[in-house]
Order: sequence, then structure tokens, then C-alpha cells
Amino acid sequence: MKNEGRHTDFSKSKVNRMFRLGYDLAFNRRIKRWNDIFSLWYVAAHHGHVRSQYYLGTCYDNGYGVKKSIIEAFNWYLKATKQGHMESQYNIGFFYRVGEVVKQDYKKAVHWLTLAAKQGDTEAQRDLGVCFIYGNGVKVDYKKATYWYKKAASKNDSKALYNLGLCYKLGDGVGKSNRWARYYFDKARSLGHKNAKMQLKDLDRT
Repeated sequence: MKNEGRHTDFSKSKVNRMFRLGYDLAFNRRIKRWNDIFSLWYVAAHHGHVRSQYYLGTCYDNGYGVKKSIIEAFNWYLKATKQGHMESQYNIGFFYRVGEVVKQDYKKAVHWLTLAAKQGDTEAQRDLGVCFIYGNGVKVDYKKATYWYKKAASKNDSKALYNLGLCYKLGDGVGKSNRWARYYFDKARSLGHKNAKMQLKDLDRT
């Protein structure tokens, strides 16, 4: 492992170039040289490059170019959140929601999911809707749940579309409407949601 203290003379432009080179090697090349990618992001991350911090977290999360370490992944995601990085905010919320690395804490999960959702993260918007449906870390509020589901559904998230269909089917947070339930279930089905077809059949029987 490289010594952080050695990397003291890198300009911002050089750090940016290191990140971009790592990104190119990771996403634009057929053969992935993960040891090289990890090294580039490692140096850039230690110089405060926020996207490098996030991607370094994903390397530790998946064992790309380094021994897998969920704790290190969490720590690097957390560093990136301090610079407002959206995907890292979602990941930290996920850790608190499932109780991985940290003690399960729905209130903290909602805090991080909300930050990511307000920046437009689709998964955070959908998961925040789930929190409001079940009262995980917040008071049950079906209207807020449907608000966030609609945000994610507008970007064709199949799970959000399905959940929104359920809201219209049951009248949770919106006026009960089989027509709108069918609309959202059908969109979810077209995007591959496995249970949407069953819901459409159930509506046909009513």
C-alpha cells in the first residue's frame, strides 16, 4: 500500500488527470487493469478528489485491484459525502438501512437518503418512498411516499413504477384508481418488473 505522506506535490490538474486516466482504464477499455486503476484513484482520492474517493470506495466494495473491505468502502464513501457526492450519500444511507458495517439506524439512513434524493438520485428517491410507506426512520406518510415514488418513476425506475401502482390500487397517498394503477403496473411490466404482470391480472379480475 502506498504511503499517503509521499503524495504532497501533486497539482489539482495532475490529480484530475489521474482520475480521468483511471476512469478511462475502468470504463473504456476491454481489458481492465484494476491494479493500475486502483493505484491512480488511490493517489487522487488522498488528494481530496471526490469522484476518486467514491470510485476507490467501489474498488474496496467489490475487491477490484485490492482486497475486498466493506469497512474501507464505507470510509471512502463517507469521505466523499463530506463533499456532497450524491452516489456516496446513497451508499451511506444503504449501509445504515441494512445495518452493514454500522449499527442499523433508519433515522440516519433517511438523513443520507434524503440528501441523495434531493440531488436527484433515483434509487434514493425510491427507497425514501419505501421509508415513508413503512415508517422506517420517519412517521408513516403516504403522500410523501408517493411524492418520492413519482420522482423516481419519472426516470423509469421499474420498482418505483410498481410501488406507485400499488399506491393507486390501494389508495395510499393518492385517490384510489384502477386506471392509474394499471398505467403504472403496465410501465413497470414493460421494464421487466416480475410482479407487475400478476398485479395486472388481479386488476382484470376486479
